[in-house]
Parts: sequence; structure tokens; C-alpha cells
Amino acid sequence: MTTDDTMVPSDLAAGDDAPDVSFIVAAYNAQETLDGAIASALAQVGVSVEVIVIDDCSTDGTRDLVANYPDPRVRLVAQEKNGGPAAARNAGFAAARGRWLATLDADDTIYPNRLKAMLKRAADERAQIVVDNIDVIPLDGGEPKAMFPWAVLAGRSEMTLADFIGSNVIFNTTFNFGYMKPIFERAFLAENDLSFDEALRIGEDYILLASAIAAGGRCAVEPSTGYVYHLRQGSISRVLKQEHLDAMLVGDQTFLARYTLDAAAMAAQALRTRSIIEAGSFLTLVDEIKKKSVGGFLKTAIGNPRALRHLKMPIAVRMRRLVGPAGAN
Repeated sequence: MTTDDTMVPSDLAAGDDAPDVSFIVAAYNAQETLDGAIASALAQVGVSVEVIVIDDCSTDGTRDLVANYPDPRVRLVAQEKNGGPAAARNAGFAAARGRWLATLDADDTIYPNRLKAMLKRAADERAQIVVDNIDVIPLDGGEPKAMFPWAVLAGRSEMTLADFIGSNVIFNTTFNFGYMKPIFERAFLAENDLSFDEALRIGEDYILLASAIAAGGRCAVEPSTGYVYHLRQGSISRVLKQEHLDAMLVGDQTFLARYTLDAAAMAAQALRTRSIIEAGSFLTLVDEIKKKSVGGFLKTAIGNPRALRHLKMPIAVRMRRLVGPAGAN
């Protein structure tokens, strides 16, 4: 890893001149959107900030944009090899001087009062973690829509581990808190040896927040909307694949090996694990339907009948479509 000349060594990161918040922006070929993300971070009201952009070996002008940024609060960390978002963010964590760490995606923005509201909530609740609501900007650039209704967040001052795990159940109809963008007290992460799991290419955000709460961090909830997620053609959530589900199970196993969960969190975890396995069976069902494989479909359905309920079309219709062409011969 190489850095620009303004990089501060990690042993000096706790000085009295440390900013309130370090924004960690992992960037790969983000030249078109990065300036907007940086500008929104620098525009925070009532808090001191720095913005650390980790260039993950971009092939466009991302690195030059950051290296030549006119505001000294913006610093560049240039990765020597592409390691993915988790590795990039960990590099940003290591370079950060702020008392709090906030991740910001290179194609998203935040509202000016976001961090002021979140830090106040942290102080009021004596919390080491804070989450808030998210505005979603549609593909056509229309009016933003809050991801969570106000009442869902305003009714709770703290996010428990059971709450968080329970919302991250695949195919669940409740609100998924895994989309939230938490801020973390940097000292708390360091004291508990917490960082992004670089072995994961999906779900690393979920595991970090779950681990921080499991380690004893109090996660306060700020119900106002501060983060702005911009839907773009290149940034729409990927289609769920079996390898993603396998990675989730591995990440969860590592998490469970490290932490002891209370009864409520364990019950939520059991539901999450079952949902991941069920989702794998569902994907197999869909694949067997596409292949018109009656035997494969029946084998999967018998092995995990709960997966059948996720097929929107009535199962009889699915089966008729599977056997129809074959039965006609």
C-alpha cells in the first residue's frame, strides 16, 4: 500500500487534533461519481471531518482526482493490488485519524446534518455505534424515498443483536437493517480487534456490524434520514447466487465461533441460517425448472419443501410446464 504525502502514521492517529469523523471511501473506477460523494462528506455541518479515499487499482481517473483534490482534508490511499471493498476499507481504517469511522460508497452521498445528528445520538445513548435511515434515489433520478418508515426507527433507541440478525433473514417480509450504513467509534473497533473480513466478498458489512454489537457495542438508532443511496445501472444489488449463500454461511460460522449469543440472538440466528439454506434450495428449484428436470425438481422439493413457498407461480402450474413438453412425446 502506498499513500500520499499527507498520510499520518497510525501511532499518531489519536492526537488532540484528530477530526470528529473519518470518512472511508473505497473506490474502483469511480471517477464519474466520486466527486459528489467527497463533496457531501466535506459539507458536514457542526463536525470536523477527513475523507480517506482508497483507490483499489482503478484504470480511470479516480486516483488522479483524489491526488489533486484541492481540499487538504481529502487524502489518498493507493492500493498496490485490487483486493476488493473489505480490504480497501480496512486500509482506510488503518489510515484514519478520526474519533469515529463512517463508510461512504463512492457513488452515494450524505445530507449535511447527518453526522451531527448521529454523534449527538451517540452521546445521548452512550453508544459506540450509530445507524440511521436511508434515502433511495431511483434510477430515473426521481424523488427520494426513505428505506424505513419513520415509526420503524423512532420506536427504538437501540438496535439489539437479535433485532439486527432477525432482520437479515432472506425472503423475510420485514425491514432489512443490513442496508444501514453505521458509524463506529474507532477506539472501540481497535480495542475489540474488529475490521472487515477480507475473505468475504458479500456480507462483510453485515458481519462487521453484528460482530461490533456482539462484542458489547451499544448501537444507537438515529431515526432521521442521513445517507443517500443512488440506484445506478452499475450498482444495483447483484442477483443472489449460490456462491453468495455459501459465503454467508461461512461468514456466520466464523462469527458464531467467536461470539456467544444470548437466547434471543441465537433464535434469530437459527432463522437466518435456515433461510440461507432454504434460499439455496429455492435457487436449485428455479434452475431445475429452467432445465425442465422433473427428477431434479422433485428431489430438491422433497429435501426442502419450505423452498416451494417462494415460487410465486402455483406449484401445479410449475409442474405442468415442466412435464408438458416431455409428456407430449
